[in-house]
Amino acid sequence: MDICFFGGTFNPVHNGHINLLKTAEEKFSFDKIIVIPTKIPPHKNVVFSVTDEDRLNMCNLAFSGLAEVSDYEITQNTVSYTINTMSYFKQIYPEDKFYFLMGSDMLLTFERWREYKRLLSLTAIIAASREEDEFEVLCRKKAELECDGGEIHIIEAEPYIISSSKIRNMIKSGDKDFSCYLPERVVQYILRKKLYME
Repeated sequence: MDICFFGGTFNPVHNGHINLLKTAEEKFSFDKIIVIPTKIPPHKNVVFSVTDEDRLNMCNLAFSGLAEVSDYEITQNTVSYTINTMSYFKQIYPEDKFYFLMGSDMLLTFERWREYKRLLSLTAIIAASREEDEFEVLCRKKAELECDGGEIHIIEAEPYIISSSKIRNMIKSGDKDFSCYLPERVVQYILRKKLYME
């Protein structure tokens, strides 16, 4: 099988995440897609104002029918290094081809990832170019990483103008317009549980 992995804090998951995954799916027609909410991201300091269970539930609501959601990283109670996660899944799917979907910013700093060369041996990378002027930059990074033995794919995705942090700020300030950036079921979950409001 061709299996796509898509990780992130998803705090909250929004339409940009979903559109990015759909863009990759349309291009590659994966046999399976696994979304993995991060427990503790290694590259940024995050203090979650919602529980891991809430983030997991929102992902299940958002990606229903498109992907399965794994709680693997959330249950590890440690920093979520992608090399550990991919090694774990390689034990489950030893014969299958892996793809790891990421945004352009992550590809440009990929050499900082733990054991990045070994990670390139486990999974192909799909990076999304969302701005006109970044495609050439990503192609240069692709060439560099392929010299390290990697398989890198650059796809063009529709720009998305909102981030999870901006959505959290909108909710906290009482701006009702936040709902247009999220799947309706996620909006209802946030309102029902009063997430991000304090």
